[in-house]
Amino acid sequence: MGFRCGIVGLPNVGKSTLFNALTRTAAAQAANYPFSTIEPNVGEVAVPDGRLDRIAAIAGSAEIVPTRLAFVDIAGLVRGASKGEGLGNQFLANIREVDAIAHVLRCFEDGEVTHVEGRVDPLADMEIVETELMLADLESLEKRIDALEKRIRGQDREARRTLDLVTRALGALREGRPARLVETRAEETRAFRALNLLTSKPVLYISNVDEADAADGNEMTLAIAARAAETGARSVVISAAIEAEIAALDQDEQAEYLESLGLAAPGLDRVIAEGYALLGLITFFTAGPKETRAWTVPLGTPAPKAAGVIHTDFERGFIRAETISCADYLEFGGEQGARDAGRMRLEGRDYLVKDGDILHFRFAN
Repeated sequence: MGFRCGIVGLPNVGKSTLFNALTRTAAAQAANYPFSTIEPNVGEVAVPDGRLDRIAAIAGSAEIVPTRLAFVDIAGLVRGASKGEGLGNQFLANIREVDAIAHVLRCFEDGEVTHVEGRVDPLADMEIVETELMLADLESLEKRIDALEKRIRGQDREARRTLDLVTRALGALREGRPARLVETRAEETRAFRALNLLTSKPVLYISNVDEADAADGNEMTLAIAARAAETGARSVVISAAIEAEIAALDQDEQAEYLESLGLAAPGLDRVIAEGYALLGLITFFTAGPKETRAWTVPLGTPAPKAAGVIHTDFERGFIRAETISCADYLEFGGEQGARDAGRMRLEGRDYLVKDGDILHFRFAN
């Protein structure tokens, strides 16, 4: 299981340039005018994980299969999107289909690249997009109230619980706070998610800087990081221009180029790391002579559900999971070495899969 991350932002902030670099394609037209991306472009990238090659080498795998992440490049938003301005209706519909929002903010000056608002102010840009999303959520929730109240008069308990969630979300939105900051109880999580609010989606702010600020950021990126912390979001600094250059280099050239810039890893790696943290995702592995494969599940996934990601029959007939931590697998030279050292565990239906687990599922046909 991967996740689908929508790249959003005002026109000309570097969204399509970043998308092209991240997906190693030229599928999105990066042009210096609004709405150069009209239909959402979707690109899948392999999730980089240094553990994969090491596990595969020990297992003698013929093939290595990483887990994948989908990026959706969504058309630029402008003021009034919640009322249909620009490509507003399409923008809002596309954003409802993603699991998380990667909001690109321009943190560089360049007289040759126009800004739709006529100035470079990433916090103001952030507020434009967030306001349009909150306005769309307000309208969506307010439309539901009459129907819910009618159902409540008919003694519908579920409607009463839903109306309570709607009321709390409306309270936050009317105060200018996104729905993701609404406190909910564990038993309300599914119902709250069913409201499908745009501002309830996890947000990663991507501060797009020029090459000089790629390693350490600048005052604008610090302000974005502070705002992200205040609003339950995360942030990462990246240079879309650098990523575009990296995309054209081979692996050795990439490493040399990154070192010359004082960067430890490509922006893709950092975006994915932050995205995983944002969504609470973890990776487990299956390994053998045929292939070593990475799989992604949410933190807290029971072993049968993890088995079901591989095949639904594995979940239905789940018996147990033979489990080795990645650290033990590497230390003891593979499955047999870990077994001999007493580091292989037999886990049952209640076991919650941990990041880095190497699993072999036993199931009944």
